[in-house]
Amino acid sequence: MDWLQVVILAVIQGITEFLPISSSAHLILVPVFTPWEDQGLAFDVALHLGSLSAVILYFRHEIIRMVVSSVAALRGKGVDEDARLGFWVALATLPVCIIGFLGRDLIADHMRSTLIIGLSLVAFGLLLGYADWKKRGTRSEYSMNLKDVLIIGFAQALALIPGTSRSGITITAALLVGMSREGAARFSFLLSIPVIVLAGGLEAVGLLSDPQAIDWPAMIVGTLLSGISAYLCIHYFLVVIKKLGMQPFVIYRVVFGLWLLWFFHF
Repeated sequence: MDWLQVVILAVIQGITEFLPISSSAHLILVPVFTPWEDQGLAFDVALHLGSLSAVILYFRHEIIRMVVSSVAALRGKGVDEDARLGFWVALATLPVCIIGFLGRDLIADHMRSTLIIGLSLVAFGLLLGYADWKKRGTRSEYSMNLKDVLIIGFAQALALIPGTSRSGITITAALLVGMSREGAARFSFLLSIPVIVLAGGLEAVGLLSDPQAIDWPAMIVGTLLSGISAYLCIHYFLVVIKKLGMQPFVIYRVVFGLWLLWFFHF
C-alpha cells in the first residue's frame, strides 16, 4: 500500500462509519477511480479498531456508567437509567447479529451492486428526511421503552443492505419513535460499539485463517487516522445537527445516490 491509499481509506472509514451517508457507498468507489488493489483484511481490522477506539473514547463516561450500573444490577442492587441503557444497547444489537448470520451469503453474493447501493441511498435518505422533518420529538436515549428499542434494533438490521447506512437507519428509526436528534444520534453511536466489535472480530478470524504479511507502519497510521477522523466526525456531527438537522445529509445522500445510478446504469 502506498501512503496516499492509507490516508484516503482511513479518512473515508473514519468519517463514513458514523455519518448517515453509508460507508459502503463511498468505499465502493475507491477501486473504481483508483488503480489500487484490495487493501486486505489486516488493514480492514486496523481501520475498524480506529473507529472503535474513537467512539469508546468519546462516550467513555457513558460507557463506564453503563458498565458499573449493569454490574450492580446483576448483583441485585437495582436497575437505574444507565443499566437500562446498557441493556437496551445489547438488546438492539441482537437482530442485526441474527439476520446478518443467517443472510450473510445472500448479502455477499447478490446485494453488493451499485444499483442496490444507489437505490438504498435515495430511498433511505428520503425516509431520514421525513423522520427528521415530521416525526422527531424531544426524548433522549434514556427515555426509551422496549418497543422503541425493538424498532431501532430491527431497523439496524436493514443496514446489512449496502447503501442503507447503519447510523442513518438507526437515527431514522429513533426519530420515528419520537426521540430528539441528539438522542437519536447518541444512541446510534453507542449501538455502533458492539457492531464494530463483531464486524472487526469476524475480519480478525478471517485474518487468522488466511495469514498474510502485515505492513505494520500502514496499520498503525491507518488506525490513528481512522480514529482521529472518526472522533472529529462524531463531535462535529452532534454540533451540526443541533443547528441544521439531518437535511444536509439527506440532500447529499439523494444527490450521491442518483449520481451512482446515472454513472453506472445509464
